Amino acid sequence: MKGIILAGGNGTRLQPLTFAGSKQLAPVYDKPMIYYPLSVLMLAGVRDILIVTRPNDLPAFQTLLSDGRQLGLNIDYATQDEPRGIADAFLVGADHIRGEQCALILGDNLFHGANLPTLLRRSALKMGGCVLFGQEVADPERYGVAEIDPRGELVSIEEKPRHPRSNLAIPGIYFFDAQVSDIARDLEPSARGELEITDVLRVYLKMGTAELVWLGRGVTWLDTGTHESLLEAGAFVRDTQRRQGIRLGCIEEIAMHMGYIEPDDCRALGAGMGNSPYGEYVMERARLCSAGVLPPLPSEGL
Repeated sequence: MKGIILAGGNGTRLQPLTFAGSKQLAPVYDKPMIYYPLSVLMLAGVRDILIVTRPNDLPAFQTLLSDGRQLGLNIDYATQDEPRGIADAFLVGADHIRGEQCALILGDNLFHGANLPTLLRRSALKMGGCVLFGQEVADPERYGVAEIDPRGELVSIEEKPRHPRSNLAIPGIYFFDAQVSDIARDLEPSARGELEITDVLRVYLKMGTAELVWLGRGVTWLDTGTHESLLEAGAFVRDTQRRQGIRLGCIEEIAMHMGYIEPDDCRALGAGMGNSPYGEYVMERARLCSAGVLPPLPSEGL
C-alpha cells in the first residue's frame, strides 16, 4: 500500500504563524506536526510515502525528512501550487499510487491509541473499495459526517452540514483501492471550488464498496488546524509523554520497532540531534533494544 500525507494548504486559520512556512512544520510540543501522521502510516506498515505540499515549503520538508532512507522508508514529494481540495491529492499523486491501494492522511491530524495500528492494518487487508473511519464528536458540523442505519451500515456522507444527521465525524485518514485517482479525475469542483474528499467517498458508497470503521473510545483524534486545537494537541502530547515516559510520534523509535532500521541506525539518528532530550530518548531506546530489554511500544508508539 502506498501512502500520501497532504501537507499543503495555506494554513489561513493559523496565520500569522503560517506566514513563514507550512503549518505541518509547526511544533506540536517537541516535534514537527508532520511526525504524527507519518508515524501513523509507518505503524500501519506503509513505507512508500508521498508528501504533498506547497512549492515554497518543499525545501524545508526535504531538509527535515530527506528521502526517508534513514528511517527505512521511501519518501517522495509533490507540490500543489494552490489549495484545490483534499481529493486533489489523488491527482497530484497519481504516478505515486500507480494502480496500488493508497492510504491518505491529513498532515494536521494526530491520532493516539493502543489498538489503532492493528485496526488500520486489519482494515487495509479486508478493504474492498474504500475504508473511512468514524468517531463521535460534540461538534460534527465542523467535519465530514457519516450517517448509519440501525444495523450500523453507512447510508450517507455529508461535508460540514449545518444540521448533521449524526455526531459521527470522519477523521482525516482514509484507505482506497487502485481506482481512486480515476474517480477523483471525474469529480467536479464544489461550490467553494475544491475537489471534496466526501464526493470521492460518495462514489464508493454508491458502488456499495465504502466501509465505515469506528475508531472507538480508545482512540484520541485531534485536528491541529487552529491556534486553540494546536495548543490542546501540544498539551496532550506533553501530558501523555510525562505520564508514560515515552515519546508520541517518535519516528526513529517506530522505524526500529517495525524492523525498518537496526538499533545502531536508530542510535546514530539520536546522536545526530546533539544533546536534545528527544535525541537522548532515541539513543536510550536504541540501547534498550540492543540489550534485549525494550518493552513493546506503549500505545504502539503513536
